[in-house]
Amino acid sequence: MEKIDDKVEEVRKVASAASTGKLPVSVIIAARNEARNLPRCLQALNDVGEVYVIDSQSTDETVEIARAHGAQVVQFHYQGGWPKKRQWAMNTLPIAHEWILLLDADEVLTPELSQEIRAAIQNPAIDGYSILLRTWFLGRVLRHGDVGLWKLSLFRRNKGRYECRLKDQDASMADMEVHEHVIVEGTTASLRNPLIHHNVESLSRYIQKHDEYSNWEARVLLQRGEDKELPPSPFGTQAQRRRWLKRKLFAVPGSPVLLFLYRYVLRFGFLDGVPGLIYCGFQAVQMFHTKAKIYELKSKKS
Repeated sequence: MEKIDDKVEEVRKVASAASTGKLPVSVIIAARNEARNLPRCLQALNDVGEVYVIDSQSTDETVEIARAHGAQVVQFHYQGGWPKKRQWAMNTLPIAHEWILLLDADEVLTPELSQEIRAAIQNPAIDGYSILLRTWFLGRVLRHGDVGLWKLSLFRRNKGRYECRLKDQDASMADMEVHEHVIVEGTTASLRNPLIHHNVESLSRYIQKHDEYSNWEARVLLQRGEDKELPPSPFGTQAQRRRWLKRKLFAVPGSPVLLFLYRYVLRFGFLDGVPGLIYCGFQAVQMFHTKAKIYELKSKKS
């Protein structure tokens, strides 16, 4: 009976979105203590058919803000392992629409991208789309330093899922996917208009989050041959190329310094001013932290 009721509710939501002219897409937003970022994200989703905020017991006004903007709030209690937050949401939620758009609370959908999505999801030959992140950092857009990142964030329901790069995980490595990527069964393409990414709320928060990310990355890089679904390759997608380069670079002594020089000098990060310097520096520090944690893990095993 519950399944029938869920199906009726799904049909009702789809019909409601169609009748109001809203974008027939289900948005899933992963959040935890995002009261500062969330209003900007949700205000841009007024014309979207369905919005879920997947919260992790926030202690600020995240839940109240989400509900005030008409979003449905679902609490996620991470118990370790896999799946993590976004994949759990896709496995669990009664998603109404055929298409899913994954967003972070610090990302903003522009009107231009919304219109492009409305047209793109009418193409029956495409099952997923990659979207470029346009990164704002410390008050300005970063246009250099190899910052541009493509994410496969839009895909048909039941056609996309996250790869699992590490099964043995815990809360010290974040409760949501870090650098796992969505794998789509079918044909994919790229959209022209970018998604606005306000990368940093405060440098303190940035450092805290990336401490968790380096815990996860150290574990991933310490294991070998586990990226079977999206293997490192110099000739693959952007994600595969970055993985290949990262594994090669991590083996080189002094690689954090080399990464900084690559981003800041060779990729003209200096043209982004002080924010560009800080961003490139933080990327190098992140690599240093990860390498140090890999050494720590190896020392514990010996």
